[in-house]
Amino acid sequence: MKYNHLGVYGIVIKDNKILLIKKVGGPYDGKLDLPGGTIEFGERPIETLKRELKEEVGIDVKKYELLDCDSVSFDWEYNKEKVMVHHIGIFYKVIDYDNDIKKEIEIDEKNDDSLGAEFYDINKLNKSELSEIAILILNNINML
Repeated sequence: MKYNHLGVYGIVIKDNKILLIKKVGGPYDGKLDLPGGTIEFGERPIETLKRELKEEVGIDVKKYELLDCDSVSFDWEYNKEKVMVHHIGIFYKVIDYDNDIKKEIEIDEKNDDSLGAEFYDINKLNKSELSEIAILILNNINML
């Protein structure tokens, strides 16, 4: 089975710390991931960025710039079946935002995969605790 996923992700870095969500469900279950997610039908990528960061971490994106677009492929076991995942990401650097980061968020119809977010020291991150897409972008911007 093959699965393509296109998502939009926000890169928020302050004082050598990066904002990551605690992922629940899907191929990144239990890992730290970039805040963001799937583009809905008819939605522009920047609209996705703003919606997803509001849903997953509680912030309103005010200033941003396009950072990168890249993809990663990996195998995932789902219901005892091997799934070949091709995860494509559009990445934005979030320069300014309103509201505080929500460290804990309830799972509901708007947010189905984030348990909240916090800033993590980039120098202390272990690749084994990160999603493949987070590893990819951190390598691309020479942070890992």
